Amino acid sequence: MTDGFESLGGRAPRSVEVAGVEIGRGSRVALRPGQGADIFDRAMAGRLATIDGIHEDMEGKVHLAVVLDDDPGRDLGQARQPGHRFFFSPAEVEPLTGDAQVTLAPVRILIAGIGNIFLADDAFGIEVTKRLLDRPQPPGVEVTDFGIRGMDLVYALGEGYDAVVFVDAVPRGEPPGTLFVIEPDLEATEGAGEITLDAHGMDPVRVLALAAQLGPIPDRVLVVGCEPQVQMTGEEEDLVGELSPPVAAAVEGGVEMVESVIGELLEAKAKEAGG
Repeated sequence: MTDGFESLGGRAPRSVEVAGVEIGRGSRVALRPGQGADIFDRAMAGRLATIDGIHEDMEGKVHLAVVLDDDPGRDLGQARQPGHRFFFSPAEVEPLTGDAQVTLAPVRILIAGIGNIFLADDAFGIEVTKRLLDRPQPPGVEVTDFGIRGMDLVYALGEGYDAVVFVDAVPRGEPPGTLFVIEPDLEATEGAGEITLDAHGMDPVRVLALAAQLGPIPDRVLVVGCEPQVQMTGEEEDLVGELSPPVAAAVEGGVEMVESVIGELLEAKAKEAGG
């Protein structure tokens, strides 16, 4: 197994069945490496882990990304950092049952905070995400600070979410601090040719385009945005590690807007499920 994404390129289902038990992101398992496992994988035999994602490689094989329960750096694994996130096949895990089992949520929504904390108002999405992480969210809602890690977000978009909500600073010519919800035109991402990502910033449009080239993306994509007052390119001599006053004042409203969008998405899914 590897601890990187190099061999992963397809899109897998949101859950798989192992020994008659449906497991997916959030399910807890015991690791049972196969006969052909290397010495590093065999060293993890019997340890407990939580599934952090399901991926499919170019050959159609399904891989479960797991984070070890007893890893002191498990937060790094959840942030998709190599060395703390490992891959096993469904045949190499044993689902935990009873009180140790995690019930899969019927709806999965990803809240993705985007921005650079050193570029002033570009950090709006990160500040909103921080506050959301301190508040309880409904089952199936996952809040992640992606910062400028575009490739991490590309792969996350293929992990079986029903919807994704980007939280970002978005200039639209409105007064600074203005909040809004927009739904991007996903058809605009089709036929975009070769897509490259900037290592120093995150462009959600490029991320969506690249993710769409690799496979299906969530059915609903929304953006909770804030009009910035200070816009930086990263070429400036001095970095700015704080939000402008009007954008800082809009952070709490951004939190409430995201949670309102979550409620609407869950309500719409419940109506859909009820026919």
